[in-house]
Amino acid sequence: MIGIPGNVRIYLACGATDMRRGFDSLAAQVQTMLRLDPHDGALYAFRGRRGDLIKILWWDGQGLCLFSKRLERGRFVWPQAREGSVALTAAQVSMLLEGIDWRTPVRTWQPDAAC
Repeated sequence: MIGIPGNVRIYLACGATDMRRGFDSLAAQVQTMLRLDPHDGALYAFRGRRGDLIKILWWDGQGLCLFSKRLERGRFVWPQAREGSVALTAAQVSMLLEGIDWRTPVRTWQPDAAC
C-alpha cells in the first residue's frame, strides 16, 4: 500500500491532456504550464479528452510515481477555473476520483435496474 500524506496539495491540470504522456513529459508540463516543481510532494492530476482516464504524478521522496485510473462507465468531472485556481475539499477530490459529480453528488452513470 502506498501511503500518501493527508496534508498533500493536489493540483488539477486544466483542459485535456494527451494520455500517451509519461513521467518526463507530464513533469515538464507541471514545470512549464503550472510553474511548479513536480518534485515538491504535491499530487498533479491530468484528465484525458474523453474524461474516462486520469493520470496522477507524485514525488514520493525517492522518485516519481505515475498512477492512472480509467472508469469503465461514467467520466471524471473536472472543475472549470474562472480564475487562476480552483479549491476543492478532500471530500470533493474523493468524489471526483470515484467518478461522482462533486458539484451535485450523483454518479455520472447509473447501474442497470436488473432485479
